[in-house]
Amino acid sequence: MVTVLLCIPGTELPKLNWSNKIWLDKWVHIFLFLVLVWFWCRAYRRIEVFKAKKIFITITVLSIVYGIIMEIIQHYFIPFRSFDLGDMIADSIGAIAGYFLSAKRVK
Repeated sequence: MVTVLLCIPGTELPKLNWSNKIWLDKWVHIFLFLVLVWFWCRAYRRIEVFKAKKIFITITVLSIVYGIIMEIIQHYFIPFRSFDLGDMIADSIGAIAGYFLSAKRVK
Protein backbone atom coordinates (compact mmCIF):
# COMPACT_ATOMS: atom_id res chain seq x y z
CA MET A 1 0.00 0.00 0.00
CA VAL A 2 2.84 2.40 0.85
CA THR A 3 4.50 1.78 -2.52
CA VAL A 4 1.25 2.42 -4.38
CA LEU A 5 0.63 5.68 -2.53
CA LEU A 6 4.19 6.89 -3.07
CA CYS A 7 4.04 6.08 -6.80
CA ILE A 8 0.86 8.00 -7.61
CA PRO A 9 1.68 10.57 -10.32
CA GLY A 10 1.68 14.15 -9.08
CA THR A 11 -1.23 15.10 -11.34
CA GLU A 12 -3.43 12.57 -9.52
CA LEU A 13 -2.80 14.08 -6.10
CA PRO A 14 -5.35 16.58 -4.77
CA LYS A 15 -4.27 20.22 -4.74
CA LEU A 16 -5.12 21.68 -1.35
CA ASN A 17 -3.85 25.18 -0.58
CA TRP A 18 -4.48 24.89 3.17
CA SER A 19 -2.52 21.62 3.42
CA ASN A 20 0.81 23.43 2.99
CA LYS A 21 0.15 25.42 6.15
CA ILE A 22 -0.12 22.31 8.32
CA TRP A 23 2.43 20.22 6.36
CA LEU A 24 -0.20 17.58 5.58
CA ASP A 25 2.17 15.80 3.17
CA LYS A 26 4.79 15.36 5.90
CA TRP A 27 2.21 14.07 8.41
CA VAL A 28 1.03 11.52 5.83
CA HIS A 29 4.62 10.32 5.34
CA ILE A 30 5.13 10.05 9.10
CA PHE A 31 1.91 8.07 9.48
CA LEU A 32 2.64 5.73 6.56
CA PHE A 33 6.10 4.82 7.81
CA LEU A 34 5.01 4.53 11.44
CA VAL A 35 2.34 2.03 10.40
CA LEU A 36 4.73 0.23 8.03
CA VAL A 37 7.31 -0.37 10.78
CA TRP A 38 4.68 -1.13 13.41
CA PHE A 39 3.02 -3.83 11.27
CA TRP A 40 6.34 -5.47 10.38
CA CYS A 41 7.49 -5.40 13.99
CA ARG A 42 4.15 -6.77 15.13
CA ALA A 43 4.85 -9.91 13.12
CA TYR A 44 7.94 -10.53 15.30
CA ARG A 45 6.67 -9.42 18.70
CA ARG A 46 6.49 -12.89 20.26
CA ILE A 47 10.21 -13.59 19.83
CA GLU A 48 12.67 -13.33 22.72
CA VAL A 49 13.05 -9.65 23.70
CA PHE A 50 16.72 -9.29 22.70
CA LYS A 51 16.16 -10.89 19.29
CA ALA A 52 12.96 -8.93 18.72
CA LYS A 53 14.66 -5.60 19.33
CA LYS A 54 17.46 -6.50 16.89
CA ILE A 55 14.85 -7.40 14.30
CA PHE A 56 12.93 -4.18 15.05
CA ILE A 57 16.08 -2.12 14.48
CA THR A 58 16.69 -3.93 11.19
CA ILE A 59 13.10 -3.29 10.10
CA THR A 60 13.43 0.38 11.02
CA VAL A 61 16.71 0.85 9.12
CA LEU A 62 15.36 -0.98 6.07
CA SER A 63 12.22 1.20 6.16
CA ILE A 64 14.34 4.36 6.22
CA VAL A 65 16.40 3.08 3.28
CA TYR A 66 13.15 2.21 1.50
CA GLY A 67 11.93 5.80 2.03
CA ILE A 68 15.14 7.19 0.52
CA ILE A 69 14.91 4.84 -2.46
CA MET A 70 11.27 5.80 -3.02
CA GLU A 71 12.21 9.49 -3.12
CA ILE A 72 14.81 8.73 -5.80
CA ILE A 73 12.23 6.68 -7.74
CA GLN A 74 9.73 9.54 -7.47
CA HIS A 75 12.31 11.97 -8.82
CA TYR A 76 13.35 9.92 -11.85
CA PHE A 77 10.40 7.69 -12.71
CA ILE A 78 7.09 9.10 -11.42
CA PRO A 79 5.58 11.91 -13.52
CA PHE A 80 5.17 15.24 -11.74
CA ARG A 81 6.75 13.98 -8.51
CA SER A 82 10.03 15.23 -7.13
CA PHE A 83 12.82 14.39 -4.72
CA ASP A 84 12.06 15.96 -1.33
CA LEU A 85 14.49 15.86 1.57
CA GLY A 86 11.62 16.82 3.89
CA ASP A 87 9.74 13.66 2.87
CA MET A 88 12.81 11.55 3.66
CA ILE A 89 13.05 13.15 7.09
CA ALA A 90 9.32 12.57 7.67
CA ASP A 91 9.70 8.93 6.56
CA SER A 92 12.58 8.50 9.01
CA ILE A 93 10.65 10.12 11.87
CA GLY A 94 7.69 7.83 11.19
CA ALA A 95 9.90 4.73 11.02
CA ILE A 96 11.66 5.62 14.28
CA ALA A 97 8.33 6.36 15.98
CA GLY A 98 7.08 2.98 14.78
CA TYR A 99 10.17 1.36 16.28
CA PHE A 100 9.65 2.99 19.68
CA LEU A 101 5.96 2.12 19.68
CA SER A 102 6.80 -1.49 18.87
CA ALA A 103 9.74 -1.78 21.28
CA LYS A 104 7.62 -0.39 24.09
CA ARG A 105 5.05 -3.15 23.58
CA VAL A 106 7.68 -5.91 23.71
CA LYS A 107 8.89 -5.03 27.22
